[in-house]
Amino acid sequence: MSKINQTFMTEFILLGLSGYPKIEVIYFALILVMYSVILMGNGVLIIASIFDSRLHTPMYFFLGNLSFLDICYTSSSVPSTLVSLISKKRNISFSGCAIQMFFGFAMGSTECLLLGMMAFDRYVAICNPLRYSIIMSKMVYVLMASASWLSGGINSIVQTSLAMQLPFCGNNIINHFTCEILAVLKLACADISLNIITMVISNMVFLVLPLLVIFFSYVSILYTILRMNSAAGRHKAFSTCSAHLTVVIIFYGTIFFMYAKPKSQDLTEDKMQTSDKLISLFYGVVTPMLNPIIYSLRNKDVKAAVKYLMNRKLN
Repeated sequence: MSKINQTFMTEFILLGLSGYPKIEVIYFALILVMYSVILMGNGVLIIASIFDSRLHTPMYFFLGNLSFLDICYTSSSVPSTLVSLISKKRNISFSGCAIQMFFGFAMGSTECLLLGMMAFDRYVAICNPLRYSIIMSKMVYVLMASASWLSGGINSIVQTSLAMQLPFCGNNIINHFTCEILAVLKLACADISLNIITMVISNMVFLVLPLLVIFFSYVSILYTILRMNSAAGRHKAFSTCSAHLTVVIIFYGTIFFMYAKPKSQDLTEDKMQTSDKLISLFYGVVTPMLNPIIYSLRNKDVKAAVKYLMNRKLN
């Protein structure tokens, strides 16, 4: 079979749930509601972290970055998904697919690093409270966040460029909601060994290393908390970490299911199982929706800041 260069591939078709028209209507309503919650919830957290001086700390700076990241991530894919569900317009241009893939991979990689940074911040705050202001100075935590964004962007540029330069031989039907990189790689009619190798390296750097930081940080935090004599101190320490730990469990649980399963199986199957699509939806929409809810419900400072801003707006 002669290989058609990718420059002749002008668009892709996103299959989504095209075989289930009734489910598509339900999913449209659910995704629309969840996307609205994402925009409002994360938007409120960003505004609160900027305008309330009580939240001008490293933890809330990282939280503001996380909220902005969730808005960017969902906005790169959810609007097109909603259009395809309601209008049956499932085509996406080659360049649009590349942009969507870039933002999806960049935001996911950045979030992994940010969650690791947030765990380190909690470790310093609880295990080295007297040196906290010195270790986590403004210059340090701004550099940490900037490094997360830059590293995620570079990683995504590498993965996206390697994927989109592959020949697709005229096969342009993506069995997914979005231009997810694993779904796109299935269409390639060339050797994708380099893509797999770079993705494994990416998984090690952006999944495993942050997870190790999170694990050892919380082991140290737990050890420190158990040594506290004050019950109130233990409760406060647990409450400041519980929201972040909940987000970590949800985020890593879904992302490991997608990217850490055997690639040989994932890339040789002709059809993506419906369960994989639902997991992808959970990772792409539900997790960003839950983040502001978890942090606002489990954090008194955030609730007080939001209440203060609402009263200020009403008055």
